[in-house]
Amino acid sequence: MASHRKSRTPGTRVAGIRTPALATAALTSVALLSQTADAAPGEDRPSLEEVEKKVGDLYRQAESATEKYNAAKEQTTKQRKRVDTLLDDVAQRTQKLNEARAELGSYAAAQYRTGAGLPDTATFLLAETPQDIFDQRQVLDRMTGRQKAAVDDYVTRQTETMKKRQEATESLRTLTETQGDLRTAKATVQKKLADARELLSKLTAEEKARLAAIEKRKQEEAARKAAELARQQAEQEQAREEAAQQGGGASEGSGSGSTGSTGTPPADSSYGTKAEKALAFARAQIGKPYVWGATGPGSYDCSGLTQAAWKAAGVSLPRTTYDQVNAGTAVPVSQAQPGDLVFFYDDVTHVGIYVGNGMMIHAPKPGTYVREESIYYDGDSAIHSIVRPA
Repeated sequence: MASHRKSRTPGTRVAGIRTPALATAALTSVALLSQTADAAPGEDRPSLEEVEKKVGDLYRQAESATEKYNAAKEQTTKQRKRVDTLLDDVAQRTQKLNEARAELGSYAAAQYRTGAGLPDTATFLLAETPQDIFDQRQVLDRMTGRQKAAVDDYVTRQTETMKKRQEATESLRTLTETQGDLRTAKATVQKKLADARELLSKLTAEEKARLAAIEKRKQEEAARKAAELARQQAEQEQAREEAAQQGGGASEGSGSGSTGSTGTPPADSSYGTKAEKALAFARAQIGKPYVWGATGPGSYDCSGLTQAAWKAAGVSLPRTTYDQVNAGTAVPVSQAQPGDLVFFYDDVTHVGIYVGNGMMIHAPKPGTYVREESIYYDGDSAIHSIVRPA
């Protein structure tokens, strides 16, 4: 996933390509980033806050490019299959076209041998008996009918073959374009990550310690907000249970089957069963590295993880965050349930899977590992939407 700053721009990921450990290590363990690089006297250095924001923006932009890469890669795969199918179809149609051409040639040869091309007067004069004229006419009529059908078939096959050849040519052009998009997205990701590494490498040991302290405070605030959401959800659940009990008592007394409840009722049991399987899979991936464009089993990017988790539950999700956000029913944050997908940023470039109590499992960004943390890890405003996929 990209930096978890608040800038907004859409993006993509690159499958199977590993990226070295990056900034988060600097934010979480000062010991791992103890390299010092004292600023030269008089050097115009950005403030620590500016560096933090810039690094965050670069990670966000890298994640956006990663999602674009994922989309281009998926499109390239589909387009390549289409091109292969079209080329096979063209080859088969060409073979049938050649067979139809050969059939026309045999009719032409037969017509030449039988004199079918002679004028009616000549045919009459050359016939030995009236019966010969009658028999020849019947043969020619049948041959003419077959010839017409053969010609029609040839013309039809020729038209269809030309159309398929044009489709194949257009598909090849589209494939070339998507491959270009793939290379561009990959280069963008690599550039953003390199820029982030360069900025971090220029921090002094003291600046790295301060940066780690800032990150720690953000994590503590995110945990506090997650606990508050968990408290609110627990209260809502208790209210639903009390309303259901009251409704049950009223039903026994009045004979009516109505029940009263507050809020939105929980998802059906079939969803809960699938969500448990998806979460079990996601938990088993904790500790595996984030790698842009990866879909497992050894590493994941954010949408690759959620796709794989729900696939383990028998639910097929699209590859990118842009498509996953439309693959279910949106629900309010206050009504999020385990298994729901949590999307981030206006450009929908990050996603995690909700586990309950304001927490989620996600693959955060390059240099980090799949982990469980607060859905408020980048603040309230970073949350785009909650989607229930099944």
